[in-house]
Amino acid sequence: MTRTERPEPLARLDDVTLALENLRDGIDEEEPLDAVLQRLAETAVNAIADADAVSVTVLDETGPRTAAITHDQLIGIDLAQYAAGDGPCLRAVRTREPVRAVSKPDDGAWPEFAAAAQDSGVLAFLAVPLLLGSGTRDGDELVGSLNLYSRVDGAFDPFDQQLMRLFTGAASAAIRNARRWYHARQQIRHLENALTSRAEIDQAKGVLMAVHGISASEAFDRLVEQSQRQNVKLRQVALGLLASVRSR
Repeated sequence: MTRTERPEPLARLDDVTLALENLRDGIDEEEPLDAVLQRLAETAVNAIADADAVSVTVLDETGPRTAAITHDQLIGIDLAQYAAGDGPCLRAVRTREPVRAVSKPDDGAWPEFAAAAQDSGVLAFLAVPLLLGSGTRDGDELVGSLNLYSRVDGAFDPFDQQLMRLFTGAASAAIRNARRWYHARQQIRHLENALTSRAEIDQAKGVLMAVHGISASEAFDRLVEQSQRQNVKLRQVALGLLASVRSR
């Protein structure tokens, strides 16, 4: 498929600028990272004329994963690259440079990607690295890649690649805020769990002190000794003791 009319560069730049303004205004400061990335994908698919779908690949401790996608039926293209350990989106991640690819039956570079793209009718693909700026390019933190799919011949020219660099650079602030919120929530959960555990351990100590007439220190030592003997966490020992008392 070919598209006979493509917006002029200034119009395309205006589209991306407006999309970024909408992205900035629409994101909640306490929005989870995957929700922000989904907004990013939906904003990009509306901003780039030839993009029929957009996904976001992120890197975590288990490897690459698709954190957001605008059209679920195209996720197989991402999964084929992850399974093969190579493809344009992973190449963009490794090189930290935009990578454009076309799907051809005889593609020797990325056969798994090409087969999945052809099955889905995708003719052109552009992957742009998602980087969190630190002032120097080598020092930027790599998040993953923004992936654009098109059923249009000749989609994603060099101007589109520069637009997407602008887009991902401006979107990095939203990603950074989402990650801060996530880490803050994690710290709060750890603190809440620690306080809850402390309260349950103190209750268990009180039970031992009342039943055996021992000091708080001796009661705590007994809980620790049982924890080590059974190879379970101290909180689990405390919960077990409290449950046994309540069942009597």
